[in-house]
Amino acid sequence: MNFIPKNKISNIFLLVGSFAVVSLILWNTNSFFKQFKEEERLKMEIWATAQSEFLQSSETVDLGSLHLKVFQNNTSTPMILINKDESIRVNNFPPNKAQDSVFIQSQLKKFKSENTPISIDQQGEHLATLYYGNSDVLTKLKYYPIALLLIIFLFAAVIYFLFKTNKASEQNKLWAGMAKETAHQIGTPLSSLLGWNELLKTEDINPSITKEIEKDIDRLQTITERFSKIGSLPKLVESDIVKETQDAFDYLKRRSSKLIHFSFNSKVDYLPVMLNSSLYNWTIENLVKNGIDAMRGKGSIAIEIVPDNKFVNILIADTGHGISKSNYNSIFTPGFTSKKRGWGLGLSLVKRIVEEYHDGKIKVLSSGKEGTIMQISLKVAH
Repeated sequence: MNFIPKNKISNIFLLVGSFAVVSLILWNTNSFFKQFKEEERLKMEIWATAQSEFLQSSETVDLGSLHLKVFQNNTSTPMILINKDESIRVNNFPPNKAQDSVFIQSQLKKFKSENTPISIDQQGEHLATLYYGNSDVLTKLKYYPIALLLIIFLFAAVIYFLFKTNKASEQNKLWAGMAKETAHQIGTPLSSLLGWNELLKTEDINPSITKEIEKDIDRLQTITERFSKIGSLPKLVESDIVKETQDAFDYLKRRSSKLIHFSFNSKVDYLPVMLNSSLYNWTIENLVKNGIDAMRGKGSIAIEIVPDNKFVNILIADTGHGISKSNYNSIFTPGFTSKKRGWGLGLSLVKRIVEEYHDGKIKVLSSGKEGTIMQISLKVAH
């Protein structure tokens, strides 16, 4: 029985195949480099032979055009010829460098390391020594495998980025579909609850009971509206950020443990911001609930609203156990959670609501043993 998923097997084959192709290309390039180097060596030996005959010839002897062609055709390989009298002659160097003795000496050391010098002898007599370097073509070919690997790496990075983006897009569609389906499923029993509550009002019961039921029904309708808006562009309306934040904060305060101390502070009484109230309230509730979970139901939660030029910062602080600095960005990734129970979707939805729907920013401002401060930054209207 095969326990390895088919997609994993195909990925392994793709990885092995890619490695084989890259290895083959590098091997062929290396072989071509060696062959080209041998041919260049042969060309230098021919030049050295022609030079040997030229040095031994007398002025009255006509060597013909072959030697001249050998000398003239070699225009790409840099050469340094040291005669037996220690005089130096250079070929294929830039004019401004040919007279620079320091540069010539440095090139001489370089040529010795690149290629074995060719001794020019004639009938047992040493005439000169030829030192030569790699031609421009050979030098470029030497670095070709590095350039090729870089191109392959960049290509793989682009493929990975496209794959990751496509996967994230598919996940977003899945979450949006699940959210809309959840809103649809809640809608049916919610309509029924509305009807039953209206029926209860006609009975001889305490009116405060039906009033509390109405509050819970309104809450369910708000939740349904939130889920239905996931995956679609919400409508933003100019709203007072102070009032919207305090309303969401007070709602949780009334329904939370008495062991939690809540405090709200705003530097201004009114500040207009383009908001979708339903989704923004969901954001505040998520952050406050996360803080309560981090404190394990006992501690302090504080919200502060601070204007900052064209922006407003909403700071949500708790006295929980804190977040590791290495996880500052990871906590907003779908599926990431430090809880034993949970889907790890709360903060990823918060990030999407703040950054994609409201064109704002959210980040972990600070975190440690004393607690965590989350910061939401939104543009001020006008």
